[in-house]
Amino acid sequence: MKPLNLEGRLGDFLAVIAGASLPLAFAPYSLFPIAVLSPALLFLLWQDISTKRAFWRGWLYGVSLFSIGTSWVHISFYQFGGVPLIGAIFLTTLFVLVLAIYPALLGAALTRYFPKNTSSKLLIIYPAAWTLMESLRGWLFTGFPWLSLGYSQIDSPLNGFAPILGVYGVSWIIALSASLLVFAYQTHLNIEKQLIALTVLITIWSSGWFLSGISWTQSIDKPLKVALIQGNIPQEFKWLEGNQIPSMRRYLELSQENRDADIIIWPETAIPLFYHELQQYLPEFSKALVAEHLNYKTDFLIGIPVQKPDGSYFNSVASIGKEPGIYYKQHLVPFGEYIPLQIIFGNLLKFLNVPMSEFAAGNGEQTTLKSAEQVIGISICYEDAFGELVRNSLPAARLLVNVSNDAWFGDSIAPHQHLEMARMRAIETGRYLLRATNTGISAVIDAKGKITEQAPQFKITTLRAIVQPYEGKTPYVRFGNGFLLSFLLLLVIGYYLFMKKFE
Repeated sequence: MKPLNLEGRLGDFLAVIAGASLPLAFAPYSLFPIAVLSPALLFLLWQDISTKRAFWRGWLYGVSLFSIGTSWVHISFYQFGGVPLIGAIFLTTLFVLVLAIYPALLGAALTRYFPKNTSSKLLIIYPAAWTLMESLRGWLFTGFPWLSLGYSQIDSPLNGFAPILGVYGVSWIIALSASLLVFAYQTHLNIEKQLIALTVLITIWSSGWFLSGISWTQSIDKPLKVALIQGNIPQEFKWLEGNQIPSMRRYLELSQENRDADIIIWPETAIPLFYHELQQYLPEFSKALVAEHLNYKTDFLIGIPVQKPDGSYFNSVASIGKEPGIYYKQHLVPFGEYIPLQIIFGNLLKFLNVPMSEFAAGNGEQTTLKSAEQVIGISICYEDAFGELVRNSLPAARLLVNVSNDAWFGDSIAPHQHLEMARMRAIETGRYLLRATNTGISAVIDAKGKITEQAPQFKITTLRAIVQPYEGKTPYVRFGNGFLLSFLLLLVIGYYLFMKKFE
């Protein structure tokens, strides 16, 4: 049967619908089958059209996807960045339009360099090229891996592939599933081919379910009692002079109510002062923290900025305990924590009124922190969106800790999406991940990615849990993203060269 060819505006409209529906596959909605149906419709709409039309439909798909899925970006600009509403809308629109270029270029490349709509192209090139496009978006210009297909499958049978292939591997399997659906639709007059496609699809998903029952890591040592402090400090008040000491006192008092914990964790920049300022101007507060450890054998992991003698400063986590240390954030948020292309954007952050907005990046060779005699893999906020970065602390780390401040995004879908990404890191690594946030969503995630404890948003609370340290390597920890992405790239290049010989 000839592939469906929806020329003109109807096909364009369906591209918009396909893109707009995809955010429903992610948290907080978590309708994971849509992650297969949405790209399947786009793949169908890319059949038998010009390169220009494929670019256009990919761009429409991307605009609708990111307009809905990342609409929360405007909150940072408008509510907390001091940008007028019209300016916030303009900056958010620009952000969306840039992200939409990725699926647009993918559609154009597929029709330009692979013009023949064959079954092999659909089943081999489409899934591989889609996955490579996602990985490029997660790397280029420091990367924005938000809404990669794999994250939508946290609670689906496909999560069994995550400890083996990582989030991009799951994306590849989803895109392959989408291609199989398109193939089954296009061959519906050929029952034999259709049954083969559906059998392969069922086998893939059944295999994921089977793999989800395998434990790639092993528990070690006794469980630990942890307390995650959620101070719920309003973003607009956090850095104002006069509010800093009351904020810090809130965290200390909540901690003193949980002295039986082995580890107490405060969120990102819970202390809105530099580390040396805390010791110099508020020595009694520093002494109180040390006293808590000495008197009650409780270790602390605390989000606090650190300034070095040369004036550079870092978004950091300090460990207060038997083996004190500091982790410096490595992957900074562009336009939020540092200025890329300063010649062009040099004064933008001053215009946006972003506090502490010129951080330096930490060294990638940092020593891991220890707390309660366990090696801890630390990530700060946005860093847990990057599996390779979290993987750097493994296999030494027996627990993962992420400190965040999602107050920048208000009561939007962003904190839910962020938590979903943190859950993927736990599955990939086979480790508990403890996520302490300022306003939520604080959570304890087990080695299978399940949320065992969760705090309500926008509440002053302490999240208590018993967590188990783990050791060992999942296949993803061993090989990372490199093996899969190299294979897919070679697959696309090899197919292109092979195809050329027969044209």
